[in-house]
Amino acid sequence: MEALDIQGTNDTPKVLLDAENEVFEISGRSLPEDVVNFYKPVLDWLDEYKENPKEYTEFVFRYIYFNTATSKLIQDIIFKLEAMYEEGHNIQIMWFYEDEDEDMQDVGEEFQELCDVPFELVAY
Repeated sequence: MEALDIQGTNDTPKVLLDAENEVFEISGRSLPEDVVNFYKPVLDWLDEYKENPKEYTEFVFRYIYFNTATSKLIQDIIFKLEAMYEEGHNIQIMWFYEDEDEDMQDVGEEFQELCDVPFELVAY
């Protein structure tokens, strides 16, 4: 399966979804003009990945900031991971946030409550 590698900008996050090297990470700022169009390749990649996932998938979110429209797409990503988990796949979500960033911690906790997937919040 081909990796999805999108370089980050001031308004879009870096996305690296690489099953071969077991790297699943979205990081940075997310304020794309067309959030649905930006995240469509991510959702499509996950749809393909769920057909033959690795034995263990650790999906990392490392956002610095994202807008309200992005939060809906993050939720969609989490729900796709949750569906894989419910099918018996070993899925772990890691939500990294800066130690002093209470807003990002709070939103991570909200996402954690929304899903039934092992979900760890990590301050750095």
